[in-house]
Amino acid sequence: MTPMRFFGRSCSALLLVVSLMLGGAMSAQAQAQAQAEPAAATAAPSAQPQSPAQAQVERQQSQPLNNAPVWREVRKDGQEHYTSVQGRETGVLIQSGGESWRQLRNGPITFYGGLLIVLAAVVIGGFYLWRGTIRLHEPMTGRLIQRFTLVERCAHWSMAISFCVLGISGLVMLFGKHIVLPLIGHTLFAWITALMKNLHNFIGPLFMLSIVLFVIIYIRHNFPSKGDLQWILNAGGLINGKHIPAGRFNAGEKGWFWVGVICLGTVMSVSGVVLLFPNFDQVRATMQLANVVHGVAAALFIAMSLAHIYIGTLGMEGAYQGMRTGYVDESWLKEHHEYTYNEVMAAKGSMANAAHVANAGTDKA
Repeated sequence: MTPMRFFGRSCSALLLVVSLMLGGAMSAQAQAQAQAEPAAATAAPSAQPQSPAQAQVERQQSQPLNNAPVWREVRKDGQEHYTSVQGRETGVLIQSGGESWRQLRNGPITFYGGLLIVLAAVVIGGFYLWRGTIRLHEPMTGRLIQRFTLVERCAHWSMAISFCVLGISGLVMLFGKHIVLPLIGHTLFAWITALMKNLHNFIGPLFMLSIVLFVIIYIRHNFPSKGDLQWILNAGGLINGKHIPAGRFNAGEKGWFWVGVICLGTVMSVSGVVLLFPNFDQVRATMQLANVVHGVAAALFIAMSLAHIYIGTLGMEGAYQGMRTGYVDESWLKEHHEYTYNEVMAAKGSMANAAHVANAGTDKA
């Protein structure tokens, strides 16, 4: 055997021995690890919990680019983190309450608010089919009496028109994606929604100012007075057709003034200001609460306003003329606001008597 062949066979034998030794060592290590795992699992409950950083390191090893442990820590309620922007809640990177607000806004508020408005419209439509336009029991005389001054009508129409714009734009923003979007598509709907949002933002302050003017002008005529209880007990005669005397405003109009204009109008105005001016430094939870309150109050206001609009237009003969021109027929005023009619007639009688006495004195002179 040559030296070279002897050297090659020696190296092969040495490599075989080393391989057998390594395989045995690895098998022993695997067995030791297998025996140690149950013991580690038993001792795990008493071990210290992992920190978010440790959890993230392990997640990166098992699922690269998965940052769930980090964001789970970030979204803890009320926990502030570092940010270079200074201000309230600037350190809150994720606010979990936003999801609760979204579900509330797109769930109960949208469903029950829409249901309320639809039911109000259905009830009014059914009442009109059953009762029709309420006509006067006596024919028109052709003699007109002033019911509203120009200033009073301007206050009413400024609030009415601004409310109609706000109501339509609000309905589009709340229900548009469920009703309008499937009909006209995304592109046109995006344009319409942007227009409605800007109209809502800019007309809102006008509505608030008109409410203030409306209250200043009309509040003295809307306190409880004679005949209000009888009007309520008989529903104003809308159902039984009875003649119920009233003052300048009946109990139904007073209820709309106090509940609708003052209460709901104030709630919508205050919550609208919170939403319109986020630079007042309010937190996100305040904005979400204001949005919920604004939506609920708006749905109630729209439902009530449908009844008011119906009575002032189709529901009652001659009612719209009074707010459009400021004048109503004597027969209309006597039938719907008899106490005011009596006051006007008494004042006319006093003026006529005074003129008669003045003329008599002139004749004697």
